[in-house]
Amino acid sequence: MNKIQCEILGLSSSPSTGGAYAILLKEINGNRRLPIIIGAFEAQAIALEIEGIKPPRPLTHDLLKSIIDNMGALVTEVLIDELRENTFYAKIILEMSSLTNEIDARPSDAIALAVRSQAPIYASESVMEAAAFIPSDDSEKDSKESLLESEEKAKPNTKEAKIAALQTKLREAIDSEEYERAAKIRDDIQKLTNNN
Repeated sequence: MNKIQCEILGLSSSPSTGGAYAILLKEINGNRRLPIIIGAFEAQAIALEIEGIKPPRPLTHDLLKSIIDNMGALVTEVLIDELRENTFYAKIILEMSSLTNEIDARPSDAIALAVRSQAPIYASESVMEAAAFIPSDDSEKDSKESLLESEEKAKPNTKEAKIAALQTKLREAIDSEEYERAAKIRDDIQKLTNNN
């Protein structure tokens, strides 16, 4: 199977999916982007690890990583290997005592474990062909910079602009460990998202 190494380009809430989040993967040696819809819990688990924020008690993915480590196993990679009926499938590749095991997983859980294990993330070529896209403005700018610029240019009275502004405030609140403020901002985002 031909597989493409990817990196996490960003996380965002997706108003069109009723409060779910989207993770955007970018192929390392190319321009294609792969968006995957994930749940809020998994998005939070990925975001906290990327930002280096350690919760006071282990999250589920932290627990799983500890179990894997204590068993003497190693997460060597995660692979998003299939797309069936608009659902992505993934495998976590574990190595233990020179044996390799593939464990079926949701992509969100596999990615949350990969960021904790510093394991590479791959997508099969067939998944990339079926679901990836090439950004229309493919300049030398990083996609995150382009997203920030487009948010700044957006009209402040649009629903999407309000949500984007709140998401920025949410990230700032989490970064400064103002969790009560973050919870209020999250609730505001959910209200706007659910308001059709």
